Amino acid sequence: MNEQFVRVAGIDLCYDTVGEADGEPLLLIMGLGSGMHWWDDAFCELLAERGFYVVRFDNRDVGRSSRITTSPRPRPVNAILGDRRSAGYTLGDMARDAVGLLDGLGIDAAHVAGVSMGGMIGQTMAIRHPDRVRSLTSIMSSTGGRWVGRPTLGALSALFTRRPTETREGFVEASVPIWRRIGSPPPLFDEDRVRRMAGVSYDRGVDPVATARQLVGVLASRDRTASLRDVRLPALVIHGAEDPLIDVSGGRATAKAIPDSEFLVVPGMGHDLPAPLWSTFVDGIERTARRA
Repeated sequence: MNEQFVRVAGIDLCYDTVGEADGEPLLLIMGLGSGMHWWDDAFCELLAERGFYVVRFDNRDVGRSSRITTSPRPRPVNAILGDRRSAGYTLGDMARDAVGLLDGLGIDAAHVAGVSMGGMIGQTMAIRHPDRVRSLTSIMSSTGGRWVGRPTLGALSALFTRRPTETREGFVEASVPIWRRIGSPPPLFDEDRVRRMAGVSYDRGVDPVATARQLVGVLASRDRTASLRDVRLPALVIHGAEDPLIDVSGGRATAKAIPDSEFLVVPGMGHDLPAPLWSTFVDGIERTARRA
């Protein structure tokens, strides 16, 4: 990664780019507690080969981007139960971060693809900043509706599992069973990739409290269903049939809400981006971009 920084509304966002600057701009937005490296280098290269100028970045409170230490101490359980007073920011703020990054790069509008929380940020961009979004690909995400996209108890338990941060080895070892629980089942599960990516996460900076701030920010954000009905841009919704963290009903509700969107359910896919499915994702992103 060729890490660079841009200042947006008082915080620093870490980003890098892949591909030629005169290509079609494509902004990739990662999910909860995950840095931009979870968009694999090889995956980004595939997109660049299709003519995209790929921009990936660390959301606030993850990786090398700024930590929002002025926020209240996050209380995720309280937020799940409806008390959102510990939220220091919402998805709307994170969407503004993404727009600010585009400003910093001199990009008027970009195709946007996001996974999980990143899909929620992308949806929020399409709702609040429609002139900045050329097309939207929302992957393993949801609308924020209370009764759709609900996790299994096992996946919820995995989400709240605290990983030791004292040593790299301990963090990596603790990451494997979490991803076994929420990721794609065999044969798509790739333990070597999980270990490699978890190690990079540790090297780039891990902060459980910061991840909790992101989670509370998601929980404090409003249901987007009604607003998504006003989105008028090419959209693709991809969801894994075996996703235990955000049930496929979340993707179905998203596609139902966005007019003329395409809905693609991927058999055998959990809450991750397995390498054998990359061509499916890349084809879908390109197909949706061409509709723009």
